[in-house]
Parts: sequence; C-alpha cells; structure tokens
Amino acid sequence: MRRTVTLSALAAVLAATAAGSALAVGSASQPTSHPTSQAESAQVNAADRARQQRGTLLDRVPERGVLRVCTTGDYRPFSHRDPKSGAYTGIDIKMAGDLAKSLDAKPKYVPTTWATLVDDLAAGRCDVGMGGVSVTLARARKASFSEPYLTDGKTPIVRCEDKDKYRTLEEIDQPGVRVVVNPGGTNEQFARAHIKQATLTVHPDNTTIFDEIIAGRADVMMTDASETRYQSAIHPELCAVHPDEPFSFSEKAYVLPRGDVQFKEYVDQWVHLATHDGTYKKYEDEWMKR
Repeated sequence: MRRTVTLSALAAVLAATAAGSALAVGSASQPTSHPTSQAESAQVNAADRARQQRGTLLDRVPERGVLRVCTTGDYRPFSHRDPKSGAYTGIDIKMAGDLAKSLDAKPKYVPTTWATLVDDLAAGRCDVGMGGVSVTLARARKASFSEPYLTDGKTPIVRCEDKDKYRTLEEIDQPGVRVVVNPGGTNEQFARAHIKQATLTVHPDNTTIFDEIIAGRADVMMTDASETRYQSAIHPELCAVHPDEPFSFSEKAYVLPRGDVQFKEYVDQWVHLATHDGTYKKYEDEWMKR
C-alpha cells in the first residue's frame, strides 16, 4: 500500500514537471510583443549590413573613380545649378571637387531636393550630400554627419527700408506681415514653428524667392545667416537683419551614409584640414566678395 502511494506521488510530480516544462517552452516560443519596433530595427539593420557587405566608400570611390554628390543646386552660395548649362557652382561644389580629388576621383552631381536629400543618400543614390545642409536630429536618424564646417542660424532678410521694422519674431509674426519660405527644409520647419499670425507663403523655387521680397509681394524671409549675407551682397535692395545674432543655432556639415565608419573618419579629417588650412575660406571669399 505504501509503495502504491509512493509511485502515485512520483507520477504526479513527473506530470507536473512535464507540464511546467511544456508551458515554459511554449512561453519561450512566443514572440516579444513589439512588432513595429522590431520591423523598423530589422530594416535599419538590413540596410547597415548591406552597406558593410559592399565595403567602405573609402575603397569603393577610388576604385570606381567617381564621387557621387547629392546636391539641391538651389542654395547659393553653397550650391547652384545653372538652368541653361546645367553646370554646378558654389562653395560646396568647389569643396566636393577637392574631396573627390583627394580620393583619386571626379565628382558627379546627383540632383535632389531638400525634402528627399537624406532619403536619396540612404537609398545609395549618392555617396555624400553637400550644399549648405544643416545638421538636424531628424536627418541624423537616417544618416551620419561629418565634422561641421560652419556655424549658422535663422535670421530675417527684408527690403532695406524695413530693416528696423522686422527685427524680432514678435514683430514678424503679426497680422498683415507676409512671410515667404522655400519648401522641404529647415527654413520651412522654422517658419511653421514660429509663424502663427502672419501670412506664410511657400514659394516653390528657392532661386527666385528673394525676387518676391524685392518686388513687394512678400516682406520677410527667414533663412540661414550665411545666405542672407550673400543675398544682400548681390541684391542692394535687400538687407540681412542681425546675421551675427540669429534667432537659432545650427551647424552645416556634409551628409554621409550610416555605418561607414572608415569613410566618415576620412571625411572628418578632410573637413578639419580644409577649415584650418585656408581651403574653405578661399572658396567662401570667392563667393562672398561677388
């Protein structure tokens, strides 16, 4: 009788153990309930792995002899595409030529827009993005940035007779004031964040947007201080408003693919040298003294 009880107890223990093991296995086989974040991580990791498998651009660019440069071509003094000839000029176009030469390559300019620049780079359509690109956290989620080469910030540009009229955001954001902005980049983001009462108009062509102010169809544009200095230099009707004390802080840098550490380290070193040996200043002076 005692033996029967002992065997029955043993059987019960074994059954419970088996059930617990099955439950543990079943629980372990269940996926963690984060499908969205896992899917996003998988896409990012797959893109990074694909880049690593192709090797570093530090080797591939010299091998192919071409540095593909994404640039908007609509942002003087950094990047301008002549609508008739298709030729590119600007500070960063000169810098792109120098970077390509240092890699035993020639630059090839890939047209892009402010709204698609980082996506074009991430998709592998180019090797670097250049042309007065501001560093933002949103862009940094999709791409890497080189060492900055310029400190900048948003400031107004107006007709010179209005230079004392629109000095603060409060003076600009008033009913009846007409603010104009180009689409898809940090200028539009800044304007939409701060303009609530003034009339905000998005002008599609950044190469002609300053004509809107000169012609009296708009009163103010807020853009990078570097651009206001250049535009006021070539348009005597326009004045940059306190470009040395902009409303915001930003830096300009070159956009690089995520995950290519060797290429980023090389471009960082190249930027560091160019901004300390007079190379960048030479190209900047050529444009700012026009």
